[in-house]
Amino acid sequence: MNPVWEAHFQSKLTSLTETSQHRTLFVTEHAEKTWLVRNGKRMLNLASNNYLGLAGDEQLKEAAVEATKRYGTGATASRLVVGNYPLYEEIEQQICAWKETEKALIVNSGYTANVGAISSLVGRHDIVFSDKLNHASIVDGIVLSGAEHKRYRHNDLEHLERMLRSAPAEKRKLIVTDTIFSMDGDMAHLENLVILKEKYGALLMVDEAHAGGVYGKNGAGLAHNHPELAKRIDIHMGTFSKALGCYGAYITGSAVCIDYMINTMRGFIFTTALPPGTLGAIGKAIEIVSKDGTYRQRLIENGGYFRTALQEAGFYIGDSTTHIVPVIVGSNEAVLRFSMKLQEAGIAAIAIRPPTVPQYSSRIRFAVTAQHTNDDLQWAAQRIVQIGKEEGVI
Repeated sequence: MNPVWEAHFQSKLTSLTETSQHRTLFVTEHAEKTWLVRNGKRMLNLASNNYLGLAGDEQLKEAAVEATKRYGTGATASRLVVGNYPLYEEIEQQICAWKETEKALIVNSGYTANVGAISSLVGRHDIVFSDKLNHASIVDGIVLSGAEHKRYRHNDLEHLERMLRSAPAEKRKLIVTDTIFSMDGDMAHLENLVILKEKYGALLMVDEAHAGGVYGKNGAGLAHNHPELAKRIDIHMGTFSKALGCYGAYITGSAVCIDYMINTMRGFIFTTALPPGTLGAIGKAIEIVSKDGTYRQRLIENGGYFRTALQEAGFYIGDSTTHIVPVIVGSNEAVLRFSMKLQEAGIAAIAIRPPTVPQYSSRIRFAVTAQHTNDDLQWAAQRIVQIGKEEGVI
């Protein structure tokens, strides 16, 4: 490598190390239900997005194997070339029934979905209004689109309305929000967002990544807590990689909107389709989630127990009301020490630092699952409280 470039990269890495923002990959050698082995140490897994425990489900494995045997290990091309296997059509119809929408489009990841959808929906003559705590993929999609980017304060819809009111009437407007915020565990105010989008003639796009499979009618997402409200939301994005235990993402909306994306979304047009085995597992996961609410109910109960245990011990968990429970620590150095002590005690809980979260709000992001037992969570809470006291977090 050119020594000038190498020195540049090393300088940046040194700066990240000095500010406790350097990141390192660790190998998870084995994972089963609520436990994993990392660096040879067995730990209770409180860091995974496998909210319903479906990633290891035997029915999903069998469906993936069956689809692989039938169609092979790879799609071999994009969907617009020869990668559009019958499974795609079948599962997109399944998604339409699940989400009660006109049309659905499967894409390769949540990041691809947000970046691709937003950058195809709007351009440099449009305005996007985005919650300040939206996922990075939403931010990146807005930047790539070239649209004017207006960030409203987190869940502050009075601030959003002031922005909408002052925006030029002739400009096309898109409002976009997470439904459950991935690092905070709180919820968007969807009913009021729908009112504002209709009042000001905007499109509304919601990201159900951390709500899909967990909330709403048949686990279809937070918006589907009220199916009639869900129908008034223009575009729903969700992932298969969290509660559904698979990989990939979907976008749903009107037939004309999805057809427009098929023809304009570069992340869809120029990407090889998902492997058939992944599609087989997705179809089975949607079937399970739609029919069986016991997973969802157990997850909601576990989230309530764990939030209460940490909050009553004195931890600051922000406005979390879900299965995502952040413990806000503050500095990068302090959160790294806290994370290390937790892992030494047998709890996999990872330090989350800027730019993933705002400056001075570094945290441990705990994620409970439906598979955690009461004993698991009680055991973990006791150790978290003990280490929190030792480290001065509480």
